[in-house]
Parts: sequence; C-alpha cells; structure tokens
Amino acid sequence: MPFANFKVPEKTLTQKQKEEIVTRATELYVEIYGERARATTMVLVEEVADGGWGIGGSVLTLAVLGEAAPTADGGA
Repeated sequence: MPFANFKVPEKTLTQKQKEEIVTRATELYVEIYGERARATTMVLVEEVADGGWGIGGSVLTLAVLGEAAPTADGGA
C-alpha cells in the first residue's frame, strides 16, 4: 500500500489545499505504480501545532517565519 505523510504547520493550509495534496499525491503514485495503486494509496496530512517543529535545532513558529494562517475564506 503506497503511503505519503505530509507534516505541515497547523492552520497554514485550507481544506481545499489539503484535498489537493491528497489528490496529487495519489495521482503521483498512480503514475508510478499504475491504476492498481489508486484504491490502496493512503495520504495523511498532519498539522503540527505552532512551535511543535523545528529545523536545524531551532524551534520554529509562524511568527518566526512571518507567515499568516489562512482566513476563514481560504485566503492567507
């Protein structure tokens, strides 16, 4: 069973963007393994709480990155 796990900062993606990740990752596996992979491909989009991740030994937050969470209407 093909499996893809995307870990993203919490509240940085809209529902539509998460759906696109699932769809496109599934399509990639289908391109590689053929249509038989579609039914068994699992894609997990995990949201990591702000400050719950880091790079190079430093904890990162949205404030540090200067990113804004999407608004209710889906914009950033």
